[in-house]
Amino acid sequence: MTTLTTTPDGTAARRPVPPSAPAARSTPRQGGTVLAVPALVWYLVFMVGPMIAIFVIAALHWPGMLQPVSFAGWGNVRTVLDDPVFWDAVANTAVQLAVAVPVMIVCAYMLGYYVAQRPPGHRVIRYLLFIPGLISTPAKAMVFYAALSPDGLVNGALQGVGLGSLTDAWLASPSTALACLIALDVWSGIGFTAVLFAARLNSVPGELGEAAQLDGAGHWRTMWTVHFPVIRDYVGVVTMLQFLWTLFGSAQHVLLLTQGGPGTSSTTLSFLVYQKAFIAADLGYSQTVGVFLFLTGLVGLLAIRRVFRQTY
Repeated sequence: MTTLTTTPDGTAARRPVPPSAPAARSTPRQGGTVLAVPALVWYLVFMVGPMIAIFVIAALHWPGMLQPVSFAGWGNVRTVLDDPVFWDAVANTAVQLAVAVPVMIVCAYMLGYYVAQRPPGHRVIRYLLFIPGLISTPAKAMVFYAALSPDGLVNGALQGVGLGSLTDAWLASPSTALACLIALDVWSGIGFTAVLFAARLNSVPGELGEAAQLDGAGHWRTMWTVHFPVIRDYVGVVTMLQFLWTLFGSAQHVLLLTQGGPGTSSTTLSFLVYQKAFIAADLGYSQTVGVFLFLTGLVGLLAIRRVFRQTY
């Protein structure tokens, strides 16, 4: 498009007129923000709110829900650090995490790799691996109680094969109570985790494994040197989830099977939070332990992320 203009010497000239800029298109950003408001409110009220409440209550002397509240400051921290029960719980939790999480992840990955190879009956195996995840926690505790009680299946099997000297009151012995809880953690989580690994391994191109086997690599080397690096990030995510589940979810198994005993041999940090809050009615002590538990979970997640070199 052009227009006529007059130059200083009186002659006419045509000059192009730049096209007008198109009207800016409106983007539906406000609509997306409005849709996110309910989720943000839910997160703030039920996630951020309780986390802040943990630190607030940890600074209070609160002997029960209906009792008067006073400010304790660092008094709860000193009380917790001077309590030998707390340090027993720290040691038990450290042993539980150091044993249960690595054993669960390694065994679940190997089992998931086996299922991903589609052996005969692999569909049935997948369903069977889900069974522990479908059973309620009280039912799983009853299964282990029936197996580990003094007249249970384990002692009966030992006596049946002539090893009666090895029988024990497994859940009532200070040397074996924590080990029984760790076994329950591994048994209840390994099948579900294996199914997750199998689903992720199915998305790995089959040509990678075939090329490795053509080069002479067996299943063991293919599993750890070919497939594992491909799904390394996913292994890190699953390890984080199992770490948090073991750290925060062990209280229910302790409550149903050992009540933290004998003595404090099976008391964990998560059970100590429950015990002090709902049995001893010492909410300040309980949430002070909860702060230590929160910091432990945060440090553990950062360490796992660094080990697996997560990029998110």
